[in-house]
Amino acid sequence: MLKVLTVPNIILISPNKPIINFDRKLIKFVNEMNKTLVAQSDPQGVGLAAPQVGYNLQLFIIKPTPESKIEVFINPKIIKKVRRSTLKNQTSKKLKTPLEGCLSIPRIWGSVKRANKLLIEYQTSSGEKKQGWFTGFKAVIIQHEFDHLNGLLFTEQAVKQKSPLYEEKNGKLERMM
Repeated sequence: MLKVLTVPNIILISPNKPIINFDRKLIKFVNEMNKTLVAQSDPQGVGLAAPQVGYNLQLFIIKPTPESKIEVFINPKIIKKVRRSTLKNQTSKKLKTPLEGCLSIPRIWGSVKRANKLLIEYQTSSGEKKQGWFTGFKAVIIQHEFDHLNGLLFTEQAVKQKSPLYEEKNGKLERMM
């Protein structure tokens, strides 16, 4: 199993390189990332990016629920984002932004406004090129992990958006800022 890096670590805020070789070494690395993500329990992990385990590569995996199959995204590019405010049939009720956390920033939570629908291009671990739409929680996870590939942490996003951050202490959330 791989070690999940935590802040402060320069790898977490560094740009990442595209993957060129789709070989057995890559498959082994993806399998190790899978094991590492599944092993996370407090909190449960729903996504993991290569820089979080010490590799500056454009690769992340997601597993939105314990029952979900792990999905692999290599060299991803976000083609289009659809924000909540532009979705059809939206009610006039104010939508709450759920709290995000990160395995690399333990016990810190914050709200980050994200697109609710994404079109992305990416490659699989075999190098196959794909394009697909992702919505809801999957779209949020993908954006969070995509940020990791660009050296951007969710706490930075929250601060830019003037959203509060919370620290988990004794099972309760205390506002940090």
